[in-house]
Formats: sequence, C-alpha cells, structure tokens
Amino acid sequence: MNQASLSSSFSSTIPRIAASPCPAKSPPVEISNTILLLFLLRSLLPRDLAFESHPSLAKSIVAAAMSTAPTGDPPSLVPGAGGGGMGLGKELRDPPSDGVSSIRFSKHSDRLLVSSWDKTVRLYDPEANAPRWVFMHAAPVLDCCFHDDFSGFSASGDNTVRRLAYSTGGNDILGRHDAPARCVEYSYSTGQVITGSWDKTIKCWDPRGVSGTSYHTLVGTQNQPERVYSLSLSGYNLVVATAGRHVNVYDLRSMSRPEQQRESPLKFQTRCVQCYPNGIGFALASVEGRVAMEFFDQSEYASSKKYGTFATGGCDGFVSFWDGDNKRKLFQVPRYPSSISALSFSRDGRLLAVASSYTFEEGDKPHPPDAIFIRDVNEGEVKPRPKITFIAPPSVATPSV
Repeated sequence: MNQASLSSSFSSTIPRIAASPCPAKSPPVEISNTILLLFLLRSLLPRDLAFESHPSLAKSIVAAAMSTAPTGDPPSLVPGAGGGGMGLGKELRDPPSDGVSSIRFSKHSDRLLVSSWDKTVRLYDPEANAPRWVFMHAAPVLDCCFHDDFSGFSASGDNTVRRLAYSTGGNDILGRHDAPARCVEYSYSTGQVITGSWDKTIKCWDPRGVSGTSYHTLVGTQNQPERVYSLSLSGYNLVVATAGRHVNVYDLRSMSRPEQQRESPLKFQTRCVQCYPNGIGFALASVEGRVAMEFFDQSEYASSKKYGTFATGGCDGFVSFWDGDNKRKLFQVPRYPSSISALSFSRDGRLLAVASSYTFEEGDKPHPPDAIFIRDVNEGEVKPRPKITFIAPPSVATPSV
C-alpha cells in the first residue's frame, strides 16, 4: 500500500508531507521518519553538542533509549528476503504493508510492538518470527507503546487513542483528540497514558476507565503553543516538542503549567525528542539532520565530563553507532534495503529492532518492501574507544657556532 491508496477521508487530514517550514532547497518535511537517534549506554554528552549524524540528509527525528550496556556475541551472517546480509539481523515475517511509524520493545520481555500507515498495530514474538496479533484500525496508526506484556496503546489518524488487549486481540477506545493523535506514552510513575496531538494539546488518561467511551478516562488536558510532534517520559519528567521549535518540560505530579518553557537550540524544526535513560536530560533532533543534548538542570553541563554513546539511522539506509564525546563513528551496520524509519532496543540491550521502511523523502516512487530486522548488539560496536592524545616532542636547542 502506498500513500495514494489511503482512504480519501483521511488523506486530507493526515498528509505524508508536512506543510511546515524546512531548510532552503529541501522538499517539504516528511511527517513520519527519516533519521533516528537512540541512546545506548553509559553517561551523557556535553549540553552544547550539536553535529550532523547523517550530513547528506536534511531531516531527522529522535527515538527510543536504553540504560544498560549490551552484551552478546558478534553479529553473524543472517540471510533474509528483501536485502538481509552480514550484520543486518533476522528479518521478521509478515511485516506491515505500508510505512512503519513506530517500533517498541517491551520493558518486560522481548516482545515487539509495531505501528504502521497500513492501519495496523502488530505484536511480534521475535523468537516465533511472526505476529501474535494484528490490531486493525480505521486510519493510519502514528504511534504505539506497551503497558505491560498483556496490553498496549496506540495513537491513530482518526483522532482516537486505543488500548490493545493482547490476550483477546481486541481494542477499546480510551479517548479522542480533535485532530490526529501523533504520539503516545505510558507513565509507570503515575499509571497514566500521555498522548500528544496535532490539535495542539497533550492529554492524560486513566486506562482503568476503558469502557468504549472517553468520558470517564480523561484526567487532564494541557494546551500547547503548536502541534505536538513528539513527547518523551523519564520518571515524573515529561518533555513535549511541538512545531515552531517549542519545548515544554512538565512534572507529571503538577501538570497545571510547564516547569520549563524552552526553544530548541537547533536552527530548524524539531522532529523528535527522547529523554536520557538516567533521567537528567533529553535529546532533540531536527530537520537538518542535527542533534542537541539538553539537561533538565541547566547547570549540570558545566561539570559533566563523561561520555555518551548513541546510534543513528537514516533514509540512507544505514545504522551507525557514535561516540558523541569525541564526535567519532564507532561502527556502521551494512546498508538496509530501504530508509530506516524506526529503531528500538530491547530492555537489556541485547537486541536492536530496525524498521527498513521507505519514508517518502523522495516522493512516491517504486521502493523495496517494508521489512523489520532483529539484530544482536555486540558490545565492541558501541563501547567508546580511548581518546588518543598526541604530545609534541620537546624542542632541542641548537648551539650556536
């Protein structure tokens, strides 16, 4: 399925191409995905770090994270349909038939949740290499997340937020926005579902009130300065990134107003935000392919001398691991068949899920079929290398004649 085959009732409200500002000489910005960045392990980067992870690309978003160092055997040759090869990983059967919008590992197991523009959410068991359930929706699904290993949530282009029951394959409407629901997260700290929408609001929901209507599930609504493009949670911290380069930071225990209101330090539009695993800051990625690292306590960056390791994936089809402190590439996975539209690490960091899915960055054209790969992560690929310092030899005085 491609963009033209989406139902006409949603094609006007959920365009694949956003009518938002973009860099000079660049095409309009793709709403779903073009570059992803994932934090891998250890500590953090200096606050003022901003560099081009994929300099040939003009668009970026930021994705999921993990907190522990991965271990495991080196990657091996895993052949697969659609371009598998050395180091790409095992390709899952029965992938979505249209662009992948989100991919999430469970925090409790190796189960994988995948949302797509083909109006489905798929629950995979990577060991079984096939979907356990396929949840149908009335419109493209723009995001998904786990609650636990028995249920999850989705954000859809028909404005609805749904709870997915893995035991029965059913789904209930948790609530509605006034425009497409763009992102969804579950807070383990408060037991609430947090959603962001293009209606310029974020909403908090009580998932225990699911009964087919939203009247008894809505906890609160917070207006935003612009359309919500991304949000991320870490403990009680909620970071919301909107159009217009606005960034609001909330404390979930007191949502009456944001604790901090910032403007992205990057020059162009924010595509996505992701909190650090240890909860002391967040990363922003923007449409020109640059990444900035921020701290909740803005004084912390002055004394931070630790390093950070992260990974990026882009519409060039490559996934790379980086030493952000030294701005050095550590490892690059061989090229995937198509654009990298989503990435996710398993809870223990052993596995990396990669969605190879064309993101329409070059318009509607023939492209490889969508595919999802599960790849082993080798610690040697993501461990920063010692920085080499060259010391000039001492000068030797030449005696005069």
